[in-house]
Amino acid sequence: MINNRDREFKNNPGKRKTPQKSLFTRMSLSRNLILAYQSLGVVYGDLSTSPLYVYKSTFVGKLNEHQNPDAIFGAFSLIFWTLTLIPLLKYVLIVLSADDNGEGGTFALYSLLCRHAKFSLLPNQQAADEELTAYKYGPPGQNPSSSPLKRFLEKHRKSRIALLIVVLLGACMVIGDGVLTPVISVLSSVSGLEAANSNLTRGQVLVIACVVLVGLFALQHVGTHRLAFAFAPIVLIWLVSIFSIGLYNIIHWNPKIVSAISPHYIITFFKETGTEGWISLGGILLSITGTEAMFADLGHFTAMSIRLAFITVVYPCLIVQYMGQAAYLSKNVSSISNSFYDSIPDPIFWPVFIIATLAAIVASQAIITATFSIVKQCHALGCFPRIKVVHTSKHIFGQIYIPEINWILMILTLAVAVGFQDTTLIGNAYGLACMTVMFITTFLMALVIIFVWQRSIVLASAFLIFFWFIEGIYLSAAFIKIPQGGWISLLLSCIFLIVMFVWHYGTRRKYNFDLHNKVSLKWLLGLGPSLGIVRVPGIGLVYSELATGVPAIFSHFVTNLPAFHNVLVFVCVKSVPVPFVSPEERFLIGRICPRPYRMYRCIVRYGYKDIQRDDGNFEDLIIQSIAEFIQMEAVEPQLSSSENTSLDGRMAVISTRTAQSGSSLIVSAQESSGSSNSIKSSKSLTLQSLRSAYVDENPRSKTHQVRFQLPSTPGLNPSVGEELLDLIQAKEAGVAYIMGHSYVKARRSSSFLKKVVIDIGYSFLRKNCRGPSVALNIPHISLIEVGMIYYV
Repeated sequence: MINNRDREFKNNPGKRKTPQKSLFTRMSLSRNLILAYQSLGVVYGDLSTSPLYVYKSTFVGKLNEHQNPDAIFGAFSLIFWTLTLIPLLKYVLIVLSADDNGEGGTFALYSLLCRHAKFSLLPNQQAADEELTAYKYGPPGQNPSSSPLKRFLEKHRKSRIALLIVVLLGACMVIGDGVLTPVISVLSSVSGLEAANSNLTRGQVLVIACVVLVGLFALQHVGTHRLAFAFAPIVLIWLVSIFSIGLYNIIHWNPKIVSAISPHYIITFFKETGTEGWISLGGILLSITGTEAMFADLGHFTAMSIRLAFITVVYPCLIVQYMGQAAYLSKNVSSISNSFYDSIPDPIFWPVFIIATLAAIVASQAIITATFSIVKQCHALGCFPRIKVVHTSKHIFGQIYIPEINWILMILTLAVAVGFQDTTLIGNAYGLACMTVMFITTFLMALVIIFVWQRSIVLASAFLIFFWFIEGIYLSAAFIKIPQGGWISLLLSCIFLIVMFVWHYGTRRKYNFDLHNKVSLKWLLGLGPSLGIVRVPGIGLVYSELATGVPAIFSHFVTNLPAFHNVLVFVCVKSVPVPFVSPEERFLIGRICPRPYRMYRCIVRYGYKDIQRDDGNFEDLIIQSIAEFIQMEAVEPQLSSSENTSLDGRMAVISTRTAQSGSSLIVSAQESSGSSNSIKSSKSLTLQSLRSAYVDENPRSKTHQVRFQLPSTPGLNPSVGEELLDLIQAKEAGVAYIMGHSYVKARRSSSFLKKVVIDIGYSFLRKNCRGPSVALNIPHISLIEVGMIYYV
């Protein structure tokens, strides 16, 4: 929930005057307090509902033979130190400091690494991307390191592929959490009905849980902001309730439980239980499930607000609650199977049950929100098929809703609930998924310490060994339980991993085909300014994924179409490894071929958290940006070389604010239907009637239209004036969007596996995801598509 003003202040703190600093500090503190309150409803729901099932999941199997006060004291000591070392020490104090311009999650760490080393597998990086404000990380003047480890990873392609697979696995495990968290949270909460009312069967309780789950997913379209305000009071009341119950149980049942904070009880626990105690760690680790949401949901809040909420509210409430349950169980060992609800005093049972059910719904919200964020990042970095992303807030960044993912999660969640019905089995899968994500985050953090923070390998190794030792013990215990339900998290992760890797592989192969089959610019120069065909009035926006050169599909157009537009703009919409790209830096404009050809390149850059909104003025922004570039090129000749050698000149960043100021063109605005300018100037009566019918059928196409005029600037270079006039006339004649309808197939000489991946997997995903024209908000009435087969 960081607005542009806060980002600007973060990047340029010197812009504000000293008298305003105290005011800004007070505003920042109050804002962080508000965000800390809201984070309770989005981030901490999952973590705060763990007391519902931790002790029950710990004392199962052969550990039933060790249900005694000493073992319970040892279990609490394990819970206390697990909560202290991983959520508090690792995440709150260390990992939250590795944010990518306010964004967190597995892909945020990967994006940081790709900016500081050549780890990305998609070769569309440009030197101009490194000039982005958000690209820089750390203090000014920081030079990138050149360690042997960095050179090794950059040199060996297999190591970069392995790194990508590790990152994708972490992302898939978070998506798996999005399936398992709602099930275990809701089932654990409504199980109180079965305990309180013996007339209810397990099947009836399951039906109630399924109804609650359907209602939860149906609410997601409302948006995180509204849900946060609605859910935060519930979690706060829940935390206060479990804190009060825990404190009561400590005082009433066994105040000596306080001494169990000592690690001595952990040693005693393992001496007594042996192998069974190690296996029981699969239940203990459920006390920290939901911890990854603190980092994954960072983009919705701030690091300070998440730290405040955890240190001052969440951590003490959880410790006291677990301590209270242990105090109760030390005197009532037979209640372990239903420890939470049995430890509640009878007079307040039903109020706490209602709050627990509501808190379980909130717990599911935390991981669903994180899943949306992870999928959006995967999509932006070319690792997930094109999907519809809805920005649920006009003022707050990072708050999104993905309908397809929401309903897929709901179906999978209901399937797991009906298929398993046992929270112990689901907990085994849940714990394995959560601990795998934490294990991967530790590995990526060690790389960030070396390559991004530029600290010594010794420090990174100490961090890695310390936390991998702790997490490795828990992960090994979770792997033991793969036959007892843990397999479901592996299955879900493998399915999503295959989808992501197949899409990324197919996208990369298609890009490499374009890269190695670019149209020769010398061939274009040989054709002359007319390109050997008729140049007709209008602007042709040729969409391509290539950031340099002319794609092979253009020659396909030239050989199949007898005419082309007077002005050609090769548009490339690409994602860069930064969370946000400011509007001032979004457009990168350049020239292809000498001035008489009227061929330009426009690269539109988005960050992995940016939303490509349909503002309706994309054409106008491109025209203004090109006009600004033409004017700038005349003043700064270094942007292009001589007319004879300018094949694919340098690119220039054009600020949309500067372009909209009308420094190169006079802009007049009017309210009219979406295609009125094109209709008035069109030479074809058929096209006029078609567009008029389109406007009548699509009332939303009525937008704020602009007309351009050439300014009467004295001393304007005649060639510049002529080029600007051609641009204006072409815009008045109409704009066409030109896109290739590509079919990707494997070569006949390809291996069987590659044919399966490309011809079956990638083709299936392309046919069943959103089309590129829909994803880019291209109006169908102005779209021209030409089919082309890519043999990769």
